[in-house]
Amino acid sequence: MSAATGPAVTASAGESPGRRALRRFLRHRLAVFGAVVVLAFVLVALLAPWIAPYDPIETSWARIRRPPSEAHWFGTDENGRDVLSRLIWGARASLMAGVVSVLGAVLIGVPIGLLAGLAGGWVDTVISRIADAMLSVPFLILAIALAAFLGPALENAMLAIAITASPIFVRLARGMALDAASTDWVEAARSLGNPPWRTALVHVLPNIVPPLLVQSTLAIAEAIIAEASLSFLGLGQQPPAPSWGSMLNSAQRFLETAPWLAIAPGAAIFVVVLAFNLMGDGLRDALDPRGTRR
Repeated sequence: MSAATGPAVTASAGESPGRRALRRFLRHRLAVFGAVVVLAFVLVALLAPWIAPYDPIETSWARIRRPPSEAHWFGTDENGRDVLSRLIWGARASLMAGVVSVLGAVLIGVPIGLLAGLAGGWVDTVISRIADAMLSVPFLILAIALAAFLGPALENAMLAIAITASPIFVRLARGMALDAASTDWVEAARSLGNPPWRTALVHVLPNIVPPLLVQSTLAIAEAIIAEASLSFLGLGQQPPAPSWGSMLNSAQRFLETAPWLAIAPGAAIFVVVLAFNLMGDGLRDALDPRGTRR
């Protein structure tokens, strides 16, 4: 090894795991692009009251279905409401549904998965079979069924999505718990008399944070699509509150005469879902313990 490369290798070897993961992520240009797009949508959602040019629910019979113009960049809808303002406010519903639903799925699935992996026996069998049964049903079909049972509302839609997505995290946490249960440090923790809950929280849970973060990022993209689908069917955000899915539902009647009504929310869903997927792929490579290069 040459003297010129020796210090660089030494510095890389002494680098903290967090900084190493950040360096790998920043090398992934598509992932960085996805993160920037996600951040932009989050800022738009948070600043909606200040950056939306019009009231998103204010109707005007004098400007029904007007095409994009200087006054209304994305045109107006069938009730004379500004499409850009509704798109900005709709970002709140979509992003909130994605983040809250996945957070709920994590809070439901991870403890159950840890219990299954560490307890074993009939507990593991019962939990695994229930998770497999839920995963055997298409994600969106199960979400629609639960949302229809709970009733049309954004809160019920988020709860339905959280329950539907939880089996993925059950299987993830269970698999990681099974791997960790056979390691020396977990056996040592048990031999020292640590209760199962302490073993799970201190010795198992930290090891599943990286894959959990990756899976959560990818699941947010699915949750956004699910919320848009439920709102499209009338089971999510209720009118007149704006939602990308409900905007698409209203636009389907005017595809030939006013196509801009569908283009704006459809493009927003496509871009934000793609951004979350790109960011998730970048996180997977950055947090890969094998050190995948980009």
